[in-house]
Amino acid sequence: MATNRARCGQPQKRGTKDKPNGYFADSAVSERRQKDREERLALVLWRRPIVTLHYFLLETFITLKEWTLKLWRRRGAVFLFLVLCSLFSLAYSTEGAHQKYVQYLEKRFLWCAYWVGLGILSSVGLGTGLHTFLLYLGPHIASVTLAAYECGSTDFPEPPYPDQIICPEAGGMEGSISLWSIISKVRMEACMWGAGTAIGELPPYFMARAARLSGADPDDEDYEEFEEMLGQAETAQDFVTRAKLGVQNMVQKVGFFGILACASIPNPLFDLAGITCGHFLVPFWTFFGATLIGKAIIKMHIQKLFVIITFSKHIVEQMVSLIGSLPRVGPSIQKPFSEYLEAQRSKLHHHTGEGTPASENWLSWVFEKVVLVMVCYFIFSIINSMAQSYAKRRQRNHQDRKNA
Repeated sequence: MATNRARCGQPQKRGTKDKPNGYFADSAVSERRQKDREERLALVLWRRPIVTLHYFLLETFITLKEWTLKLWRRRGAVFLFLVLCSLFSLAYSTEGAHQKYVQYLEKRFLWCAYWVGLGILSSVGLGTGLHTFLLYLGPHIASVTLAAYECGSTDFPEPPYPDQIICPEAGGMEGSISLWSIISKVRMEACMWGAGTAIGELPPYFMARAARLSGADPDDEDYEEFEEMLGQAETAQDFVTRAKLGVQNMVQKVGFFGILACASIPNPLFDLAGITCGHFLVPFWTFFGATLIGKAIIKMHIQKLFVIITFSKHIVEQMVSLIGSLPRVGPSIQKPFSEYLEAQRSKLHHHTGEGTPASENWLSWVFEKVVLVMVCYFIFSIINSMAQSYAKRRQRNHQDRKNA
């Protein structure tokens, strides 16, 4: 085991702890790393805005340069991609009977890419990503559920669906909506979002795998924290560390089905699964296959069922009635919820040319502002993270010059 750890790039200092000089050297290195980390964490927009923006721009330039060089090394694949894009552009701009198929493919591709992108944003960054299920997919499923019970059908006119939901003119029969019909209506976007969250788990996997194979010290604090957690496996006492070690042991020992089990339930500790699988050289398709099945199929159906049941007609009515029964403040809180639901029902029956529905109340205004604040915070966190990456790059270069 000690040989494997040395091979995967874990610091060689662990083998020298029985020697006094090695111990003091380890302590000095640990103190320096802790000090550097504290300096980097202090580099945020609300404390040092000018320096943070400066470092962010420099890191962006370096990243673009690195990606440009990588694309140049794979210029054959890039050329093939550009040729395919040119052929699609030619087919898109040429009139003919094929246009209806081109437009259908374009619509489906953009719709799927939108949800895949939101899924990636939700999982990328080891848990610091944008919570797009709460902000986008969850409200979309809730809107479809409320509309299905109001309209008595899920055959919403396209267009304007999915940009806007209105009831079909023919309407539907009361009580004809089933749980399965709503699940089928939102299956595509939910599965694409789940696939995006699985893709978002790949960067830490590749980083940890490359570090294990090359023996290099990766430029990633989460991997360093993972190594420290492995070193303290026998002495860990706090619940969070023991839970992380439990997930790591399940993934390492059970393999495909362990990864599948962890990915199939809402599990905040699964953020470390990519690092764990990369570190222990779990085959790519074992990791990604289990993650994709767990997140895009099993977990998404669990989350869909929860949202659909929560926003079914009788549950929503009971919730509004329960709010109104609260002492003193109940009626005043119930009123905006009732007005919001009534406005949503009114919008569902407004067809083109019938005028505009009544303006929405403050509840929808508050939700829009919450979404805006969370998106802005996500953008700020990206700027801070990239600025801290550049600061770490500077610290490494400075240390290399001192050691030279």
